[in-house]
Amino acid sequence: MSLLELKNVSKIYGELKALDQVSLKVDTGEWVAIMGPSGSGKSTMMNIIGCMDRPTSGEVLLDGKDISKEGNKNLTVIRRDKIGLIFQQFHLVNYLTAVENVMVAQYYHSMPDEKEAMEALERVGLADRARHLPSQLSGGEQQRVCIARALINYPELILADEPTGNLDEANENIVIDIFRQLHKDGTTLVVVTHDPEVGEVAQRIITLEHGKILRDEKNRNFGS
Repeated sequence: MSLLELKNVSKIYGELKALDQVSLKVDTGEWVAIMGPSGSGKSTMMNIIGCMDRPTSGEVLLDGKDISKEGNKNLTVIRRDKIGLIFQQFHLVNYLTAVENVMVAQYYHSMPDEKEAMEALERVGLADRARHLPSQLSGGEQQRVCIARALINYPELILADEPTGNLDEANENIVIDIFRQLHKDGTTLVVVTHDPEVGEVAQRIITLEHGKILRDEKNRNFGS
């Protein structure tokens, strides 16, 4: 069953077609990598899927509902309730501890629950760093806090934007291993990346070029 579907989606800025009649489906529990060079439309697609922007034309269906024409307020609610976002730049609150940063996401969704936040940190191997500020954490640890924050409200979709872009190889491998476990747990993952090592571990690879889908293929080596 498709959790996410784009139907003939275009995004136009003046004379620039950032996305040009893009159609795709992402099934529940699927792990998809969106790849392509700078200017290919990856970020635009992420913003539209993540309810941070709307297409110029076309439809975006999330869990069967067309969200393409929703207003900003409704998009915020949809993003809060259904999508877990992981950013390259972390976006942690520098005066809050790791567990408090995770609880911020709960605050906007329902009620903060420190026990649940601690469990989310434990899932990413950071329970022992829960009381540390971002400045006391490595880049890899900060990214794992972001992943815990994205997981805390049990979203239907995890959307990651260049999640290893600021990480060294060791921490990149830790994040990839977390994604592997999330996939085994049945989480739907859409990972936007320019890094072949990150993209090529996904179940399916979609390559964009000039706002169009150049390739959409199953990863034959997935799980090996």
